[in-house]
Amino acid sequence: MDLFTGGHMGCRGCGAAIAVRQAMEALGPRTIIVIPASCMATIGGSGLKTAWRIPFYHSLFECAPAVASGIRAALEVQGIKGVNVVSWAGDAGTADIGFQSLTGAAEREEDIIHVCYDNESYMNTGGQAGGTTPFRAWTPDTPSGKTTRHKDMLAIMAAHRPAYLATASIAYPQDFIDKLKRAKEIKGFRYIHVLAPCYRGWGIKEEETVEMARLAVECGLWELYEIRAGERRVTVIPERRVPVREYLLRQQRFRTLSEEDLAFFQVEAGFLTNLSGGEGAL
Repeated sequence: MDLFTGGHMGCRGCGAAIAVRQAMEALGPRTIIVIPASCMATIGGSGLKTAWRIPFYHSLFECAPAVASGIRAALEVQGIKGVNVVSWAGDAGTADIGFQSLTGAAEREEDIIHVCYDNESYMNTGGQAGGTTPFRAWTPDTPSGKTTRHKDMLAIMAAHRPAYLATASIAYPQDFIDKLKRAKEIKGFRYIHVLAPCYRGWGIKEEETVEMARLAVECGLWELYEIRAGERRVTVIPERRVPVREYLLRQQRFRTLSEEDLAFFQVEAGFLTNLSGGEGAL
């Protein structure tokens, strides 16, 4: 049974909706999910309609991990076991507006899973640039391209020493599902960051959402790995490697890129690839 059903209010080709449907395959019916203000909060339904078949809480923008922490505490007081408590936020509700409650929950080692579905801009309010928006990306408030590099949320969260940390991509659903299955068997704070393109914000066709998520991995700018007990392990090695220009120049948000910019990104992709180091890399 689908726990996030058809008939939701997402755009056609919505990466966020794809991500949550994949996630529910792993999380199952004994899950409570908290979602702050975001596309996902409205996609799942509003008013008298809902696409969720599990308990769903719509929190304020800045506090999904705090609400999830409270739900976990309430379950423990009642002696209710075997329930996944998940805060599910976009990049704004994770890296920027929601970061204060996220870092607090991680520092306290709350027994929750936090999933960041990252479309790399504030799409629920028009696509403004945020902390995870890439360098040189066009947005309504960076019309000449963003002049600063994106915030490295994986490094920031790894510094909290969570019980489990992983990246994911909607283009590799089994990898994402397997990581969530591993995460839900671990007690403590767990963090998963999934790339979920938004075709409107990225300037691609709606049918290209999954393809672009795959190209991000194949060009080396989005790496699939996990960290558990201090050990970093690459989980997917792409079958092919493509130059970053094949990924970036397909997106209208990168229409201002120069050859110098492309060279920068190619170096960045090479650095990430070398950093992975294969199985068991630290």
